[in-house]
Amino acid sequence: MKLASFAVETRVGTKRRVGVVDDDELVDVTTAYAGALDADGEADPETIAQAHAPPRMVEFLQRGDRAMDAAERAREYASETDAETGPSGGQLRFEEAEVDLLAPVPRPNSLRDFMVFEEHVKNAMGEDPPDVWYEMPVYYKSNADSVVGTGETIQWPEYSNLMDYELEIAAVVGKKGTEIPAENADEYIAGYTIFNDFSARDIQGQEMEARLGPAKGKDFANAFGPYLITADAFDPESAQMRAEIDGETWSEGTPGEMYHSFADIVAHVSQSETLYPGDILGSGTVGEGCGLELGQFLESGNTVALHVDGVGTLENTVE
Repeated sequence: MKLASFAVETRVGTKRRVGVVDDDELVDVTTAYAGALDADGEADPETIAQAHAPPRMVEFLQRGDRAMDAAERAREYASETDAETGPSGGQLRFEEAEVDLLAPVPRPNSLRDFMVFEEHVKNAMGEDPPDVWYEMPVYYKSNADSVVGTGETIQWPEYSNLMDYELEIAAVVGKKGTEIPAENADEYIAGYTIFNDFSARDIQGQEMEARLGPAKGKDFANAFGPYLITADAFDPESAQMRAEIDGETWSEGTPGEMYHSFADIVAHVSQSETLYPGDILGSGTVGEGCGLELGQFLESGNTVALHVDGVGTLENTVE
């Protein structure tokens, strides 16, 4: 199942919704689930739908299996009914062109990005990784308020002249947990999405000379999308990834090359620390998945399209 966050204009202003993909349309989960409940004779379908399948992604994820079941029921109802609106008059289905497709989790609860592809580390550092890299999945925490979705233009910060992309995927946490064993990690991952960790390489290099960061080199733009594909519908071991710059392929790879798996990542982060629904865990960059490794960088006006089989294409232009 593919989920999305989108914004739509209503009579009372712009509203953010959770959608489920059905063929080429987005079904408004909350509205369609209310319609299904109404058809089943429920006395107060709107209230129950809002409680079980809220229209904002973090709150939706907090409902766990109840929300996922509601999304599946919403899709089934929308495909079988002739109705165009829900019990309160809300539209059931939307063409993507009708809405503003947002990042799947527009404001994550937290954002961690890891560095678990050995080839990338060797290329970026110019040497073999230190022993500690093999012992644990290392990461930094990024700015959860600088998230953008597909189709958005990235305004490059004035303090940087060296523009780079990074080809990554990310796991989205769907269940609260602490001290999670790696063998149980799958039940805590709601799904996966594409991640472009845009990087200002010049300021990043300066920051990390001081043995801290990255910060300003990363915090200005974290692109995710276009969808959140549920964990039961995606195999991160075999998915093929590709980065195209203005239609030209620059990078290719697969999450199957991760030295530390997402299960390892969940187990590591949850040591004496709680993971929450809406936390995002980035994989880090695949080998040769960024301009730094290739010796070529982005220019103003370039469009970066990251494609992952089964998820879709995340596209952003830099200026």
